[in-house]
Amino acid sequence: QVQLVESGGGLVQAGGSLRLSCTGSGLTFDDYTMGWFRQAPGKEREGVSCITRTGYPTYNADSVKGRFTISRDNAKNTVYLQIYSLKPEDTAMYYCAAASSGGHYSCSLGFGFTYWGQGTQVTVSS
Repeated sequence: QVQLVESGGGLVQAGGSLRLSCTGSGLTFDDYTMGWFRQAPGKEREGVSCITRTGYPTYNADSVKGRFTISRDNAKNTVYLQIYSLKPEDTAMYYCAAASSGGHYSCSLGFGFTYWGQGTQVTVSS
């Protein structure tokens, strides 16, 4: 079965850094555009960043530009989200997701992504 597993979240102070990882199994990893999304309580799901099959970032939310960097290592079936200068408003559950290349999907809202991980919690204290 297809599985995406996130890791790397935690509790950090504002200004700190984290690297989130998402490892896929049960799928041909390089067939998929990968995305990171987040959702805080009471808020809509927000697209954070997306990356193509071959490793080109295609989307960054305005709220994270300059602080978040997406990358992938297809040999390891893993996509990463490096986060610098964390802010309290970054507190959310962070999810990775996979969208079939050539399909229709939204990197801003997460529509059209076929597979989703269970999420990893990022909490940023003031």
